[in-house]
Amino acid sequence: MTRTARLTMTVAAACAAAALLAGCSPAPAPDGPVTGSSTTPSTTPSTAPSTAPVAAPATTDPAPGGTPGGPDRCTTAELTGSLADGGAAAGSRFATLVLTNSGDRTCELTGFPGVSYVTGDDGHQVGPAAAMEGPRGPEVRLAVGASAGAPLRLVNVQNYDAAACSPTPVRGLRVYPPGDTASLFVPMEGTGCASTPPGDQLVVQTLAAH
Repeated sequence: MTRTARLTMTVAAACAAAALLAGCSPAPAPDGPVTGSSTTPSTTPSTAPSTAPVAAPATTDPAPGGTPGGPDRCTTAELTGSLADGGAAAGSRFATLVLTNSGDRTCELTGFPGVSYVTGDDGHQVGPAAAMEGPRGPEVRLAVGASAGAPLRLVNVQNYDAAACSPTPVRGLRVYPPGDTASLFVPMEGTGCASTPPGDQLVVQTLAAH
């Protein structure tokens, strides 16, 4: 046997011995599957937008029954009423309904008075109240003793058909100052329609300084 052959056999034997010592088996698999680390993306919770409170608009209340910064409304108890004659024309009588401040303070009136005929001891109303004519006027300030006047037209109801009018003698006028629910009485003699006539039996305009 040559030297080279002997060397080859020695190397092969050494390899066989090494294989037996190592068990000649592949490396064991790890105990469990290898799992790659996962990274969960962080999330930032959303926040609802804040809403600042909205303040209610400021309001300025007028003086009771009057205008802001002005005098209070004249009440019925502070007024006296009268009629100033204005003549007659075209089947109507014209007058001015005068309201005078008989109180002890300055007050104001604005707009139209309510006017109707009344009769009897109980002062019951006769027919429809006065129709309002024209624009509503500005505030009228009344010092003590001062007056405001509203033009008034009193139709001659004898011109209406009696069956439609039911003519009735009246004793005067019931007057409601603007904004008041209490009335005052202005005496006068005349005739009104107890029924609803085909036209207005009374027509009143806005109050103005008198």
